Amino acid sequence: MKSLKFANGDTMPALGLGTWRSKPNEVFEAVLHAIKTGYRHIDCAHVYKNEKEIGDAIAKAISEGWVKREELWITSKLWNDSHLKEDVLPALKTTLHNLQLDYLDLYLVHWPVAIKKGVDFPSGPGDFLTYSEAPLAETWEAMEDVWHKKLTRHIGVSNFNSQKLEEIREGAKIQPELNQIELHPYLPQKKLKAYCDSAGILLTGYGPLGAAYRVANSEVDHPLLLEDKGLKKIAQKHQASVAQVVLAWAMERGTSVVPKSVNPQRITENFGALKVHLDASDMEEIDQLKGPFRYTPGPAWVEKGSPYSYSDLWEEYI
Repeated sequence: MKSLKFANGDTMPALGLGTWRSKPNEVFEAVLHAIKTGYRHIDCAHVYKNEKEIGDAIAKAISEGWVKREELWITSKLWNDSHLKEDVLPALKTTLHNLQLDYLDLYLVHWPVAIKKGVDFPSGPGDFLTYSEAPLAETWEAMEDVWHKKLTRHIGVSNFNSQKLEEIREGAKIQPELNQIELHPYLPQKKLKAYCDSAGILLTGYGPLGAAYRVANSEVDHPLLLEDKGLKKIAQKHQASVAQVVLAWAMERGTSVVPKSVNPQRITENFGALKVHLDASDMEEIDQLKGPFRYTPGPAWVEKGSPYSYSDLWEEYI
């Protein structure tokens, strides 16, 4: 299994199972199949509302001897309604309870925006908290505290641009160790990757296959990544699927990926990306693909009277 190494020597599997939009009645079997297949990295979040079922699957796999807890890498995320200092610890404890774990391997601040307690997604200006009401530095201080309590072995962020990372890093006692962002050949995030590389911040790519459902639902008007002719040509060369090529590309760049699926065949197929080895000409060809296209622009955080703007989210808004 390819892996990314943290500063303390811990290693995170480069290929994981994403669980966003995985229905509770489907994610249990998906996690079990993934673990049977060889996955050891499961990516979760409180707001996905399926951590209890994921926890049931993890508990079953451990109790039946399929895998040991220390062989698994479990990531979860702090939701936007728990950015106040006093809310971070209870939020993590809820996640640990649902996942039936004593600790996480990685805990991330899900977005650099804050909303009021109990709000999933804002419906008006009254649902938001401003940076003065919920400073990122104070949220990060509380993240450091749960690290000190050994409830998570690593801490990081998600959907942070270099400016917001700098805001945290300036006063941090523990530096952010990883940033999870949308990352795929149509959105290679070269500028942000260069910044994170220079700062020693690892990257995980979500939506690594291009989030086709957002195109189907007319949320964005972008081409389908997995239909790209150039990628199909490279896939044919390696006798692989386009999805496998895209995932192999991400791992070749030294990033991790967490493709979401509840389909057993797709979960197995994605795992096969570990056997695809792209050469320099493949990487160069992929580097020339069309784009950039962002499939998850995050309009919920900048509309309906929000105090935030796209510049708070993205390195450059597309």
